[in-house]
Amino acid sequence: MAIQDREQGQQVDRSFVPGVEHPEAATKSGSKVGSFLARAVFLIMLLGATALFVYPLIWLLSASLKPPAEVFSNDFIGSELRFDNYTRLFAMAPMLKWTWNSLIVTFLAASTVTISSALVAFAFAYFRFPYRNVIFSIVLATMMLPGAVLMIPQFLIWDTLGFNNTLYPLWAGNLFGSAFYIFMLRQFFLGLPRELFEAANVDGAGYFRMWRSVALPLTRSALIVVFIFELKVAWTDLVRPLIFLRDVELFTLPRGLKAIIDNPQIGGQQQWELLAAASVVVTVPMILIFFAFQRYFIEGIATTGSTGK
Repeated sequence: MAIQDREQGQQVDRSFVPGVEHPEAATKSGSKVGSFLARAVFLIMLLGATALFVYPLIWLLSASLKPPAEVFSNDFIGSELRFDNYTRLFAMAPMLKWTWNSLIVTFLAASTVTISSALVAFAFAYFRFPYRNVIFSIVLATMMLPGAVLMIPQFLIWDTLGFNNTLYPLWAGNLFGSAFYIFMLRQFFLGLPRELFEAANVDGAGYFRMWRSVALPLTRSALIVVFIFELKVAWTDLVRPLIFLRDVELFTLPRGLKAIIDNPQIGGQQQWELLAAASVVVTVPMILIFFAFQRYFIEGIATTGSTGK
């Protein structure tokens, strides 16, 4: 026993001999180095992806400030900064009017689809009625219809109502909701405790009051995500303005950008710097809106798949 104790003591002492690294310390040191390398590789990949996605925007902004002969050069800064490209653009086309039309259409489209989709989604999530799942499946099945199939019927409907060549067809259809947004918001509403609505019902709140005062505040991030999604869709929509708008004063920015591209002055004189300036005017507002609501946007996307039942 004494010999074994003496040998164990010698083994313990050898583990702490100066200059001899402990096995556990070596393992921890190796894990730290591996973690550092993994983070470094991830950071490099993230910076590379960021540069890849940011480069087109930087090139577009640079091209909008260059002289005509240097638009397609790879230099980020031309021989001179031509800020007058923007003044020439606004003098050549009614950009302010087009911007105002786009703001009206975008805000109304995003607001109406958010409210209407939230109403329908709350009904599917809260109420229990026969064939609820069948009706919900039919609503989701409408997403499989190609948009090209609906163009002619929609045009005939709005033309019969007398709203052709107006801004109404660009946003009024959102009063009936969107299948994708209904599905998305229903997942959030299903994640809310049903006891909250029962307590509100006991206090005398009606169904609309429960939707407005209980459901909507608790799903604010999801509503903001829907609003931003539709903002982007309506702001960049070109197909519907091409179909319904004929008057130049009613053009939205994407439709106006198409008109600038079709302008003989652009094709004949190669004034691509004006086209680049118009593209910047169309792109920058969406970037600002995304950064303004980035926190809610990421929160809503991160919790979309974790709240459904």
